[in-house]
Amino acid sequence: MTAQPTLKPERPYFSSGPTAKFPGWSLDKIKTESLGRSHRSALGKSRLKYAIDLSKEMLGVPDDYLVGIMPASDTGALECAMWTLLGHDRPVTVAAWESFGNVWIQDAVKQLKLRMLQVLEADYGMLPDFAQVPQDNDVVFTWNGTTSGARIPNTDWLDADRTGLTINDATSAVFAQEMDWAKLDATTYSWQKVMGSEAQHGMLILSPKAIERIESYDPEWPLPKLFRLKKGGKINRGIFEGATINTPSMLATEDYIAALEWAQALGGRQALFARADANAKVLTDWIEATPWVRNMVPDVAQRTNTGVCFVFQGDWYESLSAEDQAALPKKIASTLEKLDVGYDFNGYRDAPPSLRVWCGATVEQEDVKRLLPWIEWAYEQAKAGAL
Repeated sequence: MTAQPTLKPERPYFSSGPTAKFPGWSLDKIKTESLGRSHRSALGKSRLKYAIDLSKEMLGVPDDYLVGIMPASDTGALECAMWTLLGHDRPVTVAAWESFGNVWIQDAVKQLKLRMLQVLEADYGMLPDFAQVPQDNDVVFTWNGTTSGARIPNTDWLDADRTGLTINDATSAVFAQEMDWAKLDATTYSWQKVMGSEAQHGMLILSPKAIERIESYDPEWPLPKLFRLKKGGKINRGIFEGATINTPSMLATEDYIAALEWAQALGGRQALFARADANAKVLTDWIEATPWVRNMVPDVAQRTNTGVCFVFQGDWYESLSAEDQAALPKKIASTLEKLDVGYDFNGYRDAPPSLRVWCGATVEQEDVKRLLPWIEWAYEQAKAGAL
């Protein structure tokens, strides 16, 4: 039987959201001058604007795109885009292959009740057939499947001159994978994903084509205040210059700024990409070399470099009841959490029984390496009936 390892990860944070703080993070790295001040004050607005500008610079967003801070994390930003842009007498395609993409399908079907709707779905670990997406359709999709570990390998399925809009949930992809901005019209993400910052605020990035749609179109459904991007028939540019729709947390804002400045000092988004790639390689190489697990995503080109998901296999596992199969990853994750070896890496509740280890840039490669012998040990303990 595998001996219990002795070397633990120094930072055992492997949650897929909120993710690990950046290495070296501490409360004293957060500036506090804006705390207790109005977000409408010159100081408050300047810090919010700085967070916007630094995000735009770090992500390489084109100059003529708008970037704004939205309430309610990525969900609020993505739903704002759907509620504001869709239903323009134009067919809509919603593509999903994991839990959060399926939420956007439910929004389209049950809430917006879109009349001309195409739904493309695929099982966990797979991608739908994007060749089925008409180029005239508006399309809603998730760049990187947070709960399945499957990402789109490219945007070749989107024509450069397509007439429909693209709404892209990129919350587990930005700062880890390059965005093809020329083909993206409304892109959203949250601070608490790849940058390991505090939750509750999302980002909305709009192309000129999306801005034109907003200014020329009024949806037939009522828009709550939190989704209203127009003022006097034009896009409210104040939202994209630090005047948020509702009151933001300045503490969360300062925490996000600290993460952005860390990334900037590291070398920008290319440095973040390299860290995520290196972390994911350690894990995926181990998966390939370990006969009793397999990557949830069979196609190598479609495997993420952030939330890597893997399932169990082999004679022993397959001899278990469905209940015991579902319990195995929970037992491993809970055992290692109690030992302060790894936190929050059980698979998503709606996904197949699995483990999901976050490999984004705020995680250290050495900590991923140290986690893996513990998973091997815990598996052997479970197999022996000792967990």
